[in-house]
Amino acid sequence: MTQSLSLRCGVSGWTHSGWERSVYPRPQARGFHALDFLAQRLDTLEIDSTFYQFHRPELVRLWGAKVAHNPLFKFTARLHRQFTHERQLDDASAATFSESLRPLLDRGQLGALLMQFSSSFRFTGENRDFLIKLRRAFSQFPLVAELRHGSWTVEEAIGTLVDYKIGFCNLEQPHSLRATSPASWLTTRVGYVKLYGPKVGPAFDDFDDCDTTRNGQRTGNDHLFSLAEMEAWQPRIEHLRRFAEEVYVIFGNDGAGKSVVNALQMQSLLGGERLTAPERPAATTAAAAPSLFDVAA
Repeated sequence: MTQSLSLRCGVSGWTHSGWERSVYPRPQARGFHALDFLAQRLDTLEIDSTFYQFHRPELVRLWGAKVAHNPLFKFTARLHRQFTHERQLDDASAATFSESLRPLLDRGQLGALLMQFSSSFRFTGENRDFLIKLRRAFSQFPLVAELRHGSWTVEEAIGTLVDYKIGFCNLEQPHSLRATSPASWLTTRVGYVKLYGPKVGPAFDDFDDCDTTRNGQRTGNDHLFSLAEMEAWQPRIEHLRRFAEEVYVIFGNDGAGKSVVNALQMQSLLGGERLTAPERPAATTAAAAPSLFDVAA
């Protein structure tokens, strides 16, 4: 782990397809829980399921208990797509969603709530006003906006984020003329970095996850960051680390557990160490095989 109160490296989600074969140990001991396992090795996880469903507070409270053994650990979570994509914002729904995450907020285990917008969400007067409405509806949370369209880096747009205390999610995403370029913008006390990779499949532009399909099965984002690609991000992250109170570095390349590999590697880089994680996930074809963590050991 990074052993830092200000910098946390982790991954988005923990229930991805194939992780039972590539990330988690087999056979699993009695009482095994993925969150307990990952929190022994990483200091943050982005809750991706909150983008798709409203959870019961009791379940979220359980998640907090499973990571409590790591005093440095904090979650981040995605705002539900009802608010960011369907643009259905009403007091009752906002209150229900907020209440679901309250167990983490009250225990100081929630570092940021990520508003993840599609690539078509550009900076316009209408979208600016909608972003402000979301800020007001979820005023109790430290908000960060994942803004994939490059128009959000103009001075007026950045000024809006600063004025309304909305963090900027710095992205490594598929390259295009309209895409936000890699950067180290800091608009609140929370620095946020999300690393998908340059090629993550066609679903990225149309929707908000990076899953691709192979033989009818979701395979995830299969990009594995090279050492050179991660080193390119190191000075940007160090810049955020210098000025922010907290920095979250989240890998979104979940295919076959590659995000976990890269998160471990980034921890080593930012800790001034040589890489201690495996160069690739463990093989997934054997009936019984060690997890990638066992390979690293």
